[in-house]
Amino acid sequence: MDTDASTPATLVAATAPADIVPDDGFRPENYQETDVFAWANNLVQYKDELKVELFFISKNYVLYKTALAEPLKKQLEPIFIDEMLEFILEGIDKGLIVRGFEQAEAEELVLQRTQVHKVDKLRETLGWLKTQEHEIVLFKEDEHDISHMKGVLARIRHPEMPKPFYVAKVLPKSQVMKGKVGWMLRGDKFIPFDADAALRLPTDPQLLVIDQDLYVFSQPKLKTLFGYDAKEQAIAESKIREIEETYRLSFAEGQGIQSLVKDKKALVKKLQKLEVGKVTQEQILQQSEDLDLGVIPDDSGAIIVIDDKDIAKVINLMNDDYMESPVTGERYEIIKKRLLKPDREDESLIPPGA
Repeated sequence: MDTDASTPATLVAATAPADIVPDDGFRPENYQETDVFAWANNLVQYKDELKVELFFISKNYVLYKTALAEPLKKQLEPIFIDEMLEFILEGIDKGLIVRGFEQAEAEELVLQRTQVHKVDKLRETLGWLKTQEHEIVLFKEDEHDISHMKGVLARIRHPEMPKPFYVAKVLPKSQVMKGKVGWMLRGDKFIPFDADAALRLPTDPQLLVIDQDLYVFSQPKLKTLFGYDAKEQAIAESKIREIEETYRLSFAEGQGIQSLVKDKKALVKKLQKLEVGKVTQEQILQQSEDLDLGVIPDDSGAIIVIDDKDIAKVINLMNDDYMESPVTGERYEIIKKRLLKPDREDESLIPPGA
């Protein structure tokens, strides 16, 4: 989207406490799968009459509403609808299929899909828009800085459609220009850029939200914008199920491994590589006692887990990531380890450089 000095955009921001997530209505028990092909066919009849509202998404997932000059509103439908709709409709004839994002690889003629409730940062973004839009406040460039926006979200509606749908895109830094560093070419002469900022929005399809489904046209864009890697998450969830089947753990009410490792990237990565069962429950408790780590059992023998620090210790013990040096007596958490293997006998007989 190009702007010039005659078509300024007024921006409005939504603010809310970072530790509160509103009730956005996205619940697994209410999930009903959508049909993106039927949806696309139905959308064609409304395409030229859609109402598109544009929001910026900040690095902290605060939403900024935009008020656009009339000439810019005509650009929204081509930017957010055309290529995406073309991809789906042409895909019908080419054999395009939809698969769960957690199972499907990014390949030709496969459109990936996951559920909105699994993508926490997307839920957070949509939740404030759905439930607390009245808290939006005026954005000022000198206070909020457009270069701190990481993405854009379009809410798209039509009176004949029961619910809006949403299109999200990453806002590339290369497409944002601040007034102090910009030049404009007018005729054959460069002149100073005379607006606060300018940006160009990408037209490629990236992320589409229909009801409780998220359609992923670009897997890297999902990770960049909302920090979600479905493959990594699926592996971690599988490991969690294995842990729950192998070990006896005791959690505070309402807690579990999933909730405690949420947003802990290092723990999620460690879970993916964990060889469940290699260390027994008894060995975990014994090593904790030997190293004075504070991991203890309850009266039934289940390992007590109170918070994220406890689950981190337990996972480290499962992964055999603690040691005491026989030389110094110092205790260590092993961040990265490589198994030592004895040299083959024939290799040991070969002189260096031979």
